[in-house]
Amino acid sequence: MTVIPQRRIGRDGPLTGLLSLGSWHTYDRMDFREAVDLVRTAVDSGITLFDVGVYGFPGATPVFTDVLFSAMVRAAGLRREDYLLSAKLWLEGYPEHNLRDQLDNALFRAGVEHADLVVLGDLRRDDTDLHRLVLDLNELREAGLIRQWGVNNWSATTIQALHDFAAAENVPGPAIAQLKYSVARRSIPDGEPFAKVFGELGVTLQSSDIFEGGILLGKNSGARQVGRDPGDIRERIAASAPALAKIAADLDATPAQLCLAFTLTHPANTTTLFGATSTEQLKDNLGAVDLVERVGAERLRELVEPYWADRGVVDPEGP
Repeated sequence: MTVIPQRRIGRDGPLTGLLSLGSWHTYDRMDFREAVDLVRTAVDSGITLFDVGVYGFPGATPVFTDVLFSAMVRAAGLRREDYLLSAKLWLEGYPEHNLRDQLDNALFRAGVEHADLVVLGDLRRDDTDLHRLVLDLNELREAGLIRQWGVNNWSATTIQALHDFAAAENVPGPAIAQLKYSVARRSIPDGEPFAKVFGELGVTLQSSDIFEGGILLGKNSGARQVGRDPGDIRERIAASAPALAKIAADLDATPAQLCLAFTLTHPANTTTLFGATSTEQLKDNLGAVDLVERVGAERLRELVEPYWADRGVVDPEGP
């Protein structure tokens, strides 16, 4: 079995596997025994970081992916020290609704006492008090409820502001930026503003939404939920799927391996987040690590260059 290499989260965080496993509605769709085998195989392969968010809102159909994860871990015989848990915190109701209550609920549902990493959801309000946010997150850290924190799809300027507030208070700032990054969406993580974030601030990258909800693989007929579409380029992305499949076949690889391998070539990438609904799919994705070694990072990036769909369309500064 392939055992993947590890990289560090932020400047001084823990090591974690080059690949990480997400839970966005995936475990809800799986046979439980298969899900247990999936998480056990992941850890045995060196995947140690699991993104387990509380996804849902009042009035929507309840989802239990994070609750299922708790049961999967127990059934797989995993100890808490065998894996890192990444939780999501949402800011839509902040600060009227404090982060502690939200985190307590997330930890309760996941069956753990602390999160190794929390990632703040999209920043949708311009009036969010970033200084207070940094201090509130540090309170959670000092209480032993979190180890590190990061952000999801925030702009480079806002991450710089978070870092500056943290430095002024002599507390830890953001360690990781979870960003959309794929063969199609490259402008933000590959742009100059984030080069400074990664280089000078020591923030590392977690690549996410790497398959565009399966569209890059030619697998989404429209029934599955997909993330936001910055630049309105999803039709162009869908149109590129056959060509990417041809490139993958020429490399004796699968389209998923090709798309995953591309993200691993970013120098700041700590780990690439993806979802899997079978152990077979997970094992196939592990082949992306070998693909980078076999073909080389520079050659891989050259091959997929024509399918950079958001070039000149999306501002490299970010949202």
